[in-house]
Amino acid sequence: MDQTDTLNENPVLKETVQTSNNLKSMLVQYAGDKLSPKDNNITVEMVIEVMAEEFPEFVMALAEENWIRGYQQGLDDVQAGKMLMDQEN
Repeated sequence: MDQTDTLNENPVLKETVQTSNNLKSMLVQYAGDKLSPKDNNITVEMVIEVMAEEFPEFVMALAEENWIRGYQQGLDDVQAGKMLMDQEN
């Protein structure tokens, strides 16, 4: 794996989910039953995989909202940068 791959990878996806509340426990149990990992550890990525398969409209709503917010933040940053440049000139 080169440095570009490492920079584009979200380490949270590989974290084992700690069942600190009822919802997490339910999701981990469900993902574990569905995927049957050999080490019995359920990662965030595994939960997302199961959610995307079983409840795609939920995952899509989150992804779309995240994309829209990111796009808006990018536009806001460009506008703020332009204002700073205009002030310097």
